[in-house]
Amino acid sequence: MSNYTATIEWNRNGEDFINNKYSRAHQWKFDGGAELTATASPHIVPAPWTAEEHIDPEEAFVASLSSCHMLFFLSFASRDGFQIDSYIDKPSGLMSKNSNGKTSMTRVVISPEVVYSGDKRPTKEVEKSLHHLAHENCFIANSVNTEIEINI
Repeated sequence: MSNYTATIEWNRNGEDFINNKYSRAHQWKFDGGAELTATASPHIVPAPWTAEEHIDPEEAFVASLSSCHMLFFLSFASRDGFQIDSYIDKPSGLMSKNSNGKTSMTRVVISPEVVYSGDKRPTKEVEKSLHHLAHENCFIANSVNTEIEINI
């Protein structure tokens, strides 16, 4: 299979690390050249040590599941001859205690809105089956214990 890498880089920049008064902002660097500023979730670490405008690992997890699902859905829809003009999802994730009593992302809800064009359009049942197939094939979904709900 494939190997995926990233570089995660943080620097103290003279802040008071020992007393927990330091920025959680850090860089995510990817092999294709993309760079993102990430930080801790403001639900976990208060300002000024985090910043809402930066991505946090929990948001990235939710987005990663949604993105993987979308890419498989688009592939299967294309294969079956359905023209898609747009796909929008605003996924949400719930962080709570899992069955082992550990805090985790226990549930992610994906609610895609798909706009089709052309003469061939899927029935609701066919669309559901495409989403099911996408979910079953999504590498990220297959890698986690999170409950994933797909609302269409």
